[in-house]
Amino acid sequence: MQKGGPEHYGPFVQAYGPYIYRTVFAVLHSPHDAEDITQEVLLQIYRSLPDCRLDGLKTWITRIAVNRAIDFKRSRARRPEELMDSEAMSEKVHEDLVAAPAAESIAIEQADRQQIRERVEEMPDNYREVITAYYMEDKSYEQIAAETGLERKSVESRLYRARSWMKRHWRKEDFE
Repeated sequence: MQKGGPEHYGPFVQAYGPYIYRTVFAVLHSPHDAEDITQEVLLQIYRSLPDCRLDGLKTWITRIAVNRAIDFKRSRARRPEELMDSEAMSEKVHEDLVAAPAAESIAIEQADRQQIRERVEEMPDNYREVITAYYMEDKSYEQIAAETGLERKSVESRLYRARSWMKRHWRKEDFE
C-alpha cells in the first residue's frame, strides 16, 4: 500500500474511506460536507503515504481528517454570506478547537472498539462468549454463570484461559 500506484487507490479508499467519513462527519455534522472533505483527506493521505511511518497509521489518519474538517469549518465561518458577527465567529472557532480533541478521541475510541470486536469474533466460541459477556456487556461472573449454565468458578477459569489465549494470539502492534 505504501509504495502503490493509482491501482492501489481503490483498495485504500475501501479500507479507510468509511472510517475517515465517520471521523469527518463527527466534526461537521453534514453528510454533504463530510463526503467532500473525506475525498480531500483520502487524496491527501494517499499522496503522503510514501513518506509515512506505518506505526500509528490510524492515529495519523484521524489527526489529518479532524484537522481538515476543522479547517473547513473555520473557512466556512469566515465567509461573508454567513453574516456572522466577529464575536459569534470567534465563539464558534473556540468551540471547534475545544471539540477537536474530543472528536478525535471519540473517533479513535470507536475504531479501537470495532477492531477489538473483530478480533474477538476470531476467538474460539467458548472464550468469545465469556469475553463478550464480561468485557463488552459488563456482566458479572454470577450473571454469566446464570446465562450459560456454568458454575461461577468455571466462568472465572474460562475468562482466565481466554485472556491467556489472547496473550498468545494477539500482538500489541495489531492494535496500533
